[in-house]
Amino acid sequence: MSTKLRAGVVGVGSMGWNHARIYGELDNAELAAIYDPNPAAAEKAVRKFGGTVAISLDDLMARCDAVSVAAPTALHHEIVMALLAAGRHVLVEKPIAETPGQAAEMADLARARGLVLQVGHIERFNPALDALEQLLNRPRFLEVTRLSPYPGRSLDIGVVLDVMIHDLDIILHLVKSPVTSIDAVGVAVLSKGEDIASVRLHFANGCVANITASRISMKKMREIRLFQEDAYLSLNYQKQSAKMFRLKDGKIVRERVTIDKGEPLQRELHHFIDCARAGAQPRVGGDEAAAALELAVRITRQIAERAPQRA
Repeated sequence: MSTKLRAGVVGVGSMGWNHARIYGELDNAELAAIYDPNPAAAEKAVRKFGGTVAISLDDLMARCDAVSVAAPTALHHEIVMALLAAGRHVLVEKPIAETPGQAAEMADLARARGLVLQVGHIERFNPALDALEQLLNRPRFLEVTRLSPYPGRSLDIGVVLDVMIHDLDIILHLVKSPVTSIDAVGVAVLSKGEDIASVRLHFANGCVANITASRISMKKMREIRLFQEDAYLSLNYQKQSAKMFRLKDGKIVRERVTIDKGEPLQRELHHFIDCARAGAQPRVGGDEAAAALELAVRITRQIAERAPQRA
C-alpha cells in the first residue's frame, strides 16, 4: 500500500494548473484526480501531470484524500463545505470565501470533523518571510507594496481581495495586535471593483502599516519594509532576498541575512499534505484566513463608500 496521500485539484485555471503540477512532483503525495467544469481543461492537465479526470465533484472525492480548491471565490464555500462533509482535507485558494460568515462556517466544520483546512496565503511559505520572522522584534512601522500587471483573471473581486489580502494576512501575523482604525482609498480603472488601493492601518499596540496594491502596473513588485526598535528590515518576495540594518556604535551598519530559497507553492502544498497525514494544524488555517478576509472586507467597504459614482 502506498504511503503517499491521494491528492486532487478542483479547477485548473492558472493557479490550479500549478497545484496539479506540484502534486505530480511531491514525495508525500500522488496526483489522483482533477475536476474542472470544462472537461477539456481537466484532460489537458491529466495528460501533462498524471492522475484521472473526475467527471464530478463526487467522483473526485471518491478518488482523493486531500483536495486543492482553485475555483472562483464565489464557489469556495459550496465546494469546501461539500469536501469537508465528505471527510476530505482541503486547501482552498485565497480569499477563503466571499464573506467572513462563510469562512467561519468552513473553519467550524473542519474543526468539528477533525480535518485540515488550509488557505492558500502563499507568501507565508516564502523563504524570505521565514528569515524575516527570525529577526522580528516588536515591529513599529510597516510599508508594503504589491504591484502586478493586469491579470485578466479573478475579476470577480477587487485588488484588495485578490492581491492585498496576502499582505493583510502577513501583517496580522507579524503585528499580533487588533486593528483600531482603517483609512482606505481605491479606484476602479479597468474592472468593476477597485484596481488600485492604498490603506493605512493603526493597531492597538501603536504599530502603523501602510499598504499599496495595484493590478494594473507595468511591472511586478512585492516588497515589505519593516521598522522596529532595533533594526530596519527590507524584504523582496520575488527575489527571495532581504536586507537588515542596525544602529551600532552610532553608525548604521548592514548585516547579512541568509535565505534558503525555494518555490513557495511547493513548500505550501508539501506542508498541507504533511498536516493532512499527521492531523496537524496548518500554518494558515481557517481562523487566520477568516481574520484576513474580515479585514479585507472592511477595507473594501470603506473604499466603496468613498468612491465617486461613475457616470
